[in-house]
Amino acid sequence: MATIKEIATLAGVSRGTVDRVLNNRGSVNPATAEKINEIAKALNYKPNKAGLALAAQKKKLKLGIILFSTDNPFFADVLKGVNEKAEDLAGYNCTVLVKQVPISVEAQLNAIDELVREEVCGIALAPHNDDRIRVRINALSEQGIPVVTLNTDIENSRRIAYVGSNYTKSGATAAGLMKRMTHSTVNIGIITGSSDILCHTERIAGFTDTLAPEQTRMHLVSIVETQDDEIESYEQTSQLLKAHPEINALFFAAGGVYGGCSAVMSLGLAGSLCVIAFDKADTTEYFLQQGVLSAVICQQPRIQGKKPLELLFAYLTSGELPEKEYNYTAVDIRILENI
Repeated sequence: MATIKEIATLAGVSRGTVDRVLNNRGSVNPATAEKINEIAKALNYKPNKAGLALAAQKKKLKLGIILFSTDNPFFADVLKGVNEKAEDLAGYNCTVLVKQVPISVEAQLNAIDELVREEVCGIALAPHNDDRIRVRINALSEQGIPVVTLNTDIENSRRIAYVGSNYTKSGATAAGLMKRMTHSTVNIGIITGSSDILCHTERIAGFTDTLAPEQTRMHLVSIVETQDDEIESYEQTSQLLKAHPEINALFFAAGGVYGGCSAVMSLGLAGSLCVIAFDKADTTEYFLQQGVLSAVICQQPRIQGKKPLELLFAYLTSGELPEKEYNYTAVDIRILENI
């Protein structure tokens, strides 16, 4: 492995100059800096991890993370992952600031502004798929504040990485389960969170595309949005099932599972519908035991809390982009027998 001494010899400069260039400390002539970076790249130079840790402690990094403040128990588990990683990073003199906001573009923009005022060095967030958020992420990139998206992504932005499910694949997995768990004619209702959240629309696209060849047997009746609100989900699911008694299958593409499944139980339909949802939680385990849920697909929420902070910290200390742009969590299927 190449050393700073070897790079300094080849560049004809001091080791201190090489150190300043590779660790972005102090000003160096641009031509000299370019030469040093080219030599380091050619030699595949990798910074010493102990040195990176020391540099991080001196920098006093501050990271921000923005999550949705919903009733969805999934985000409680994401927050546990955030807190676990924040405790680890505290040993490197790195602080993590958490903002939990409603499902609202304006609320998310305000949270970003607050974090910038608090002088964070990087931000992780579950973004709205909205032009205003996209423009803001790009502006942060211009300011030298890297962004990692988690849980849901945003198209055509300058975020450096994404951590979360492959939602098209998880939607397709839900469709595959429903195909195998049903017979004869299936009439499906979809309960989702918001069409402004990319992961929700990607799940539905993966689900419907996979079922397209089965359209003679499996039919989509209606899609309702609940904003991941449990009360709204209860009401919307109740109205949907009353208005369409032919529905014999439900796909929960987002949060609101507790409210929706409670509606199924209150209508006396437990066990008579094929119901697929997401995430392992006390509520989903309960509804599996009650025969309301047929299966749930888990998406490793604690990893979604930890990994974005890990990627931001590594980037800010080493200057190297994440090895992978898309950091997908596993598709983990749970039924009553293995929950």
